[in-house]
Amino acid sequence: MSELVKISIADHIADVRLNRPDKFNALSFDLIDAIAAAIDRLAKEPGVRVVVLSGVGKSFCAGLDIENFAAIQSGEKRFPNLTDRYKNKISNIYQHIGYGWKELPVPVIAAIHGVALGGGLQIALGADIRFCTPDTKFSIMEMRWGLIPDMSVTQTIRDVVSIDVAKELIFTNKVILGEEALRLKLVTHVVEKPYDDAMALAKEIASKNPDAIRAAKKLLNDVWHGDSARGLMRESELMMTLMGSPNQIEAVTAQFAKRPPNFKDPV
Repeated sequence: MSELVKISIADHIADVRLNRPDKFNALSFDLIDAIAAAIDRLAKEPGVRVVVLSGVGKSFCAGLDIENFAAIQSGEKRFPNLTDRYKNKISNIYQHIGYGWKELPVPVIAAIHGVALGGGLQIALGADIRFCTPDTKFSIMEMRWGLIPDMSVTQTIRDVVSIDVAKELIFTNKVILGEEALRLKLVTHVVEKPYDDAMALAKEIASKNPDAIRAAKKLLNDVWHGDSARGLMRESELMMTLMGSPNQIEAVTAQFAKRPPNFKDPV
């Protein structure tokens, strides 16, 4: 795994850090590849129950590295065909580094500080829960460059804000701080130490039945924008996979015994 993304796994928590601090974790082509590879690796890690995503250095992610534009203009890099899908997924690679966090079977918690601009914010929006500092700067920056946001924002921002708020943020590329981001519901919590609070929440989630946590994420992702009949049926289908399963029985047994549960991870 490239050191542009550092991954350590302990106590069922994957600590994932964007690691290009000298560039505020701006998205070079190499960093984009490394994030995609990190998501692909985590999707195959059965012992991981929660992911905490953060950035090394002074910022979470400053968005697309302007050197990418320069490389394309100079002819060093070919302008990518954005309709090409990544590894037969529904997304291209640029969308995958945002949407791929949503596709992971386990919860993803983003710990955000400094800036989350353009693609950086779209990566954060792929997480299930977001912590940030009061002074974190957020912007859907693409309009500044005469572009539209295209790193999966349409499939993630709709989960957290109303369409008029999304339109205003996209049309104006305005920069907002943590407290306004909380008011608009772009983030879940504003705290002084996002990483510490994200890890504390991750430890709590990691203590739950991993089968039920995965089923809960799948259920909500499947039905949040669907019709009622489909949502109710999906509840029933997923519940049937849990009732009487070894981890579900262990959850009940541990409760009655007043001891911590000993769950087994999915194969």
